[in-house]
Amino acid sequence: MDVDVWLLLGSAVVIAAIVSVRIAHRSGLPSLLLFLGFGLLLGEGGFGIQFEDPTLAQHIGLTALAVILAEGGLTTNWAHVRRSVPLALILATVGVAVSILVVAGAVTGFLSIDWRAALILGAVLASTDAAAVFSVLRRLPLPPRLAGVLEAESGFNDAPTVIAVVLLSQINTPMPSFGIFIMQAGFELTVGAAVACTVGPVGVFALRRLALPASGLYPLAVLALIFVSYGGAVYLHGSGFLAVYLTALILGNARLPHRPATRGFAEGAAWLAQILLFVMLGMLASPSELPSAIVPGLIAGTVLVLLARPLSVAVSVLLARLAFLDRVPWREQVFLSWAGLRGAVPIVLATIPWAAGVPGSKEVFNEVFVIVIVFTLVQGPTLPYLARVLGVSAPGEPHELEVESAPLEELDADLLQIKVPSGSQLHGVEIFELRLPAGAAVTLVVRDGRSFVPTTTTRVRAEDQLLVVTTAACREQVERRLRAVSRRGKLAGWYGERGQE
Repeated sequence: MDVDVWLLLGSAVVIAAIVSVRIAHRSGLPSLLLFLGFGLLLGEGGFGIQFEDPTLAQHIGLTALAVILAEGGLTTNWAHVRRSVPLALILATVGVAVSILVVAGAVTGFLSIDWRAALILGAVLASTDAAAVFSVLRRLPLPPRLAGVLEAESGFNDAPTVIAVVLLSQINTPMPSFGIFIMQAGFELTVGAAVACTVGPVGVFALRRLALPASGLYPLAVLALIFVSYGGAVYLHGSGFLAVYLTALILGNARLPHRPATRGFAEGAAWLAQILLFVMLGMLASPSELPSAIVPGLIAGTVLVLLARPLSVAVSVLLARLAFLDRVPWREQVFLSWAGLRGAVPIVLATIPWAAGVPGSKEVFNEVFVIVIVFTLVQGPTLPYLARVLGVSAPGEPHELEVESAPLEELDADLLQIKVPSGSQLHGVEIFELRLPAGAAVTLVVRDGRSFVPTTTTRVRAEDQLLVVTTAACREQVERRLRAVSRRGKLAGWYGERGQE
């Protein structure tokens, strides 16, 4: 086919994928399954487009994952995840190791495969998927600490799993010992972090002082800086994924010009990368080979979800507690165990041993494909219900409202949107009784589809939406006060409720 036909076909797929996102959002079905379906429809089992190049798929997949990871870092609020980072790092390292060993040990016994293939399968499945986690969790009203653990873990754990899969896929060398693996992983992670901590601050310094002639150049510059970090880390034999996430985290939380536009651009690029990635992976799969992978895939997936993931969470939480870092209630541990979503990352990682010619790697790819489809269908739609049953949802949490113009950034201020849920103690509280700090004010109330400027005696009602302007310096104090009043009413301070996360 010539270029025009490919452009027509690609545009049609993107438009269909965009429409499917709306369908998926309304039905609660994860959009990645629809994208994979498009790929299967276009591939050898549908329209007959032949695509069987695992090496090309690996390169495209890793690049797309870097874009998705960059968007995750740019849109992650450091103030919300800061307290969660120690536990997230333990989950992304010790938790990954526990998951690999548990899955490998179980499948070696159940499926009778050799240790290298079992360890590769465990390593491929050990990483939670950033795109799946970000898309699902950001629709859930979770406490910032819990959401922060899941977001930061999904951002950090790609790097260790990629290192593990690459080392295990080197069939011309003996399987690395545990000590060599730890040394290699430590070196690559250190180099990746060092590159990010160099490129990120330098980029912030430059973008604050360079007056670019067009606002559209700032998002391009930010994305280019992130990939400078990726390329530099890989060139120095470090972790490119860790460099991407940390650089994006630094740039996304700095007060840069046109920051909302940059985030919007990154979100659009990440959606395009997801569509390209999932459709390509769907085309790479052979539907005729998938039935034979169903039973081993279900066995490995069940071990992962019901044994390996809960055990990795329990061990990580125990280590965090022993190090006096954090205490995680058992309800949150259960939710963390169930919310370890797998998506494109395991399928992309499964192309690495396939491209390297590891014996049995095509079967591993098929099994991982089945696992992602089945357990995404099981886990994704049930997360909101589980959050309500466990009592870990927080529907009263304020969320930042992205503003497309830039005057608030010049004023060093933020605009918050708060939706008052039914049952919140904010219902019936007058505006002056909120007792917000001097640097904040409720500037608009949206009620029953109509907006008005409130007075000090306006009573807040359930289902109202409030717009609060606050200086950046007192934003955390504003959020704490709103959480406190939402939980205990206008006398929250009297009851000792401080709105802590």
